[in-house]
Amino acid sequence: MRDWDQMNIFEQMTERDHERVCFYQDRATGLRAIVAIHSTALGNALGGTRRWHYTTEADAIYDVLRLSEGMTYKAACAGLPMGGAKSVILLPQRGHEATEAEARAMGRFVNNFTGQYIAAEDVGVNTQFVDWMALETKHVMGGEKVAIGGDPSPYTAKGVFNAMKACLAHRGEAVDFTGKTIAIQGVGSVGHYLAKLLSDAGARIIVADIKEGNLDRARSIKGVEITDTDSILSTECDILAPCALGSVITGSNISTLNTPIICGAANNVLEDPDEDAVLLNNADILYAPDFVVNAGGLIELAGLYLGMTRQQLDEKHDHIEQTTAQILTEAKSQSSTHAAAIAVALQRIKAAAGKEQVHAH
Repeated sequence: MRDWDQMNIFEQMTERDHERVCFYQDRATGLRAIVAIHSTALGNALGGTRRWHYTTEADAIYDVLRLSEGMTYKAACAGLPMGGAKSVILLPQRGHEATEAEARAMGRFVNNFTGQYIAAEDVGVNTQFVDWMALETKHVMGGEKVAIGGDPSPYTAKGVFNAMKACLAHRGEAVDFTGKTIAIQGVGSVGHYLAKLLSDAGARIIVADIKEGNLDRARSIKGVEITDTDSILSTECDILAPCALGSVITGSNISTLNTPIICGAANNVLEDPDEDAVLLNNADILYAPDFVVNAGGLIELAGLYLGMTRQQLDEKHDHIEQTTAQILTEAKSQSSTHAAAIAVALQRIKAAAGKEQVHAH
């Protein structure tokens, strides 16, 4: 049993410095959901809704707390005036079908926050689900017919692609993917778009996924090879891109990695980021912090929510490369790249708080 299983919710909130954690049940649909708002220091908080079957309620709480904290740092590093939050829907079993009634119940839950929390899609939620939620609240992004924004996956993939350029440059290599081997764990929405971008740039791509449908779709991309999910993390490659669920890099498997760079779209790639990032640094493996490189989806939806123009959004997307480069450079004086990224995020949050205090006086 993990340490956090033994902690009560207030202890977990205090440890991670959360503002609010709210639980909701809808008897008519059976919906059980949690919204965690980590910080609104920089502004209202946009974060995805994850539909998942958790083994225990403790797992769900741990996930939503960790994900929402990551969203605070993601928004801050991306230079967005947004806070950090996330929500999870606890499914009764794997593959539980999404319905309009469930989505609308979730929309009513989100509406209770009057805009302090803005929902979007995450694992298990698509544009249709978002549009159903939007029938009950205007505080949701990423739909196609009712809410605006659409699928943010291509923008997340483009951000990871740009961050990979920064990683290559930091290692002193030519910023050119021709002949490079990229191993992608998970070719769902983001992983698929990333594979296409890398293929177009001349890379050799090795992919793995637990879903045969995702692999069938990936086979249509030039230069793609399929491997099994057990060996993808230890595959010899120039860049390893975890694009599935989190906690895939751990203290126990770092020694088996066969790559000089980790740069992927998954949230919470490291099981214990404080410790694992240091171990990666000691192993001379360059880790691009996930909440920095996968910010493209957040930038797109938050930017639209904030009323940014297409030009402003594109500039924000392109800037992921510079932000990644800055953090990798600053990490030379830190224990790890993760520590450097957290420092940048906290510095921006502190600066914003200072401005608020000046205006208040």
